[in-house]
Amino acid sequence: MELHTTAAGPADHDTAVPVRALTGSPPGRRRIYPWVVFALAFGLLLADYMSRQVLSAIFPFLKTEWLLSDSQLASLTSVVALMVGLLTLPLSMVADRWGRTRSLVLMAVLWSAATLLCAVAVSYEQMLGARFLVGVGEAAYGSVGIAVVLSVFAPRVHAALGGAFMAGGSFGSVLGVALGGVIAVQLGWRWSFATMAVFGLILALLFRVVVTEAKLDRYATDPVSGGPSGVDTTRAPVSTLFTNPAVLCAYIGSGLQIFTAAVLLSWMPSFFNRHYDLAPDKAGLVASVVVLFVGAGMVGCGFLTDRVGRADMSRKWTTAIVFCLTSLLCLTIGFGLGTGPAQLILIGIGAFFSGGSSGPTAAMVANLTHPSVRASAFGTLTLANSLLGLALGPFVVGVLADHIGLTAALRLAPLPYLLAIAAFVVGKRVYPAGLRRLAALEPTGPR
Repeated sequence: MELHTTAAGPADHDTAVPVRALTGSPPGRRRIYPWVVFALAFGLLLADYMSRQVLSAIFPFLKTEWLLSDSQLASLTSVVALMVGLLTLPLSMVADRWGRTRSLVLMAVLWSAATLLCAVAVSYEQMLGARFLVGVGEAAYGSVGIAVVLSVFAPRVHAALGGAFMAGGSFGSVLGVALGGVIAVQLGWRWSFATMAVFGLILALLFRVVVTEAKLDRYATDPVSGGPSGVDTTRAPVSTLFTNPAVLCAYIGSGLQIFTAAVLLSWMPSFFNRHYDLAPDKAGLVASVVVLFVGAGMVGCGFLTDRVGRADMSRKWTTAIVFCLTSLLCLTIGFGLGTGPAQLILIGIGAFFSGGSSGPTAAMVANLTHPSVRASAFGTLTLANSLLGLALGPFVVGVLADHIGLTAALRLAPLPYLLAIAAFVVGKRVYPAGLRRLAALEPTGPR
């Protein structure tokens, strides 16, 4: 968490103190273990979203078998995001105190078990209850997981890593939709849920064995210098998560910019099934390409943001604005066209930038909050993403689709970008003041 907005200086590079002297770990091992943590946390995020989004590939089967409306189908998706939104902050605060790694493992076991319940549901009500439990299990995984990942990496790569980690949601959605559709056609839709559940349980066991609180403490990265750090016993008040205007702008902008990306994740299989006359399995595969663009954009835009913001951290706000504007234009025009290559190209470009601001906002939250409440800060970010985007987006489009048709509803989906852009513009203006507020939390001032 840097306390400056100027060019990267010595604080952004390796310290002169030998790594072994500070951590007791060889330099080579110190470089490898953070990536092991990232890989396992990323894998669990894949499992998280595979369990969450496999439902999108099952929509046509449930609509036919249980005679469900689009609003009912949307509720099965939105109830997960709603529970994530309601529980992510309190559970993230618990994880900050009880132990982040133990919390992550417990969450993974819970959502995987709930996904198994989806496989045996025999009615809409039972499926809704099982999806409710999936949301409870997944509630704080994203916030706690990204806090764990960023704690062992230097601030100069936080936007790239934040974008890459959050892109796991898109990649997991790709796998969930694509594999879910194929498995449903070949073996039945219940096996789609069962497969995702088993994958999550295996990864939870592996994470439990490899990642521990003690190891994370040894490999922790100092939030200011970017070098090795010991265990920080200083705790910031929880109120600091809400009293910094710049952080509030990051929360709100992030939630609003993920609205449209969430719509694409949930409704593209149905869009291709209804308007391109593709069978459910083929519609899921084609939609997975669009979702893949969403994930690739999060990674690519994150790397671009770190590059642009290397000399001036405030430029990360500017990149977030540009990404939102690009997606707004491409998707609005794309869904306004008739079926064909031009529409697919514009939708693909819009999808690439639809979640591109996730990396910049994650970096801003990490950069503007104290390490002792970092998981809680990302819990607040996840709360905004869930309530303003992941829960609201698919449900609103489902309700609109019942009245004006799916394509017309999708044409309106990019409009929340206008509000996201406004939040990022304000955030950039108050960013310097936000850094000064954070510096005031340090007992001896900025180091």
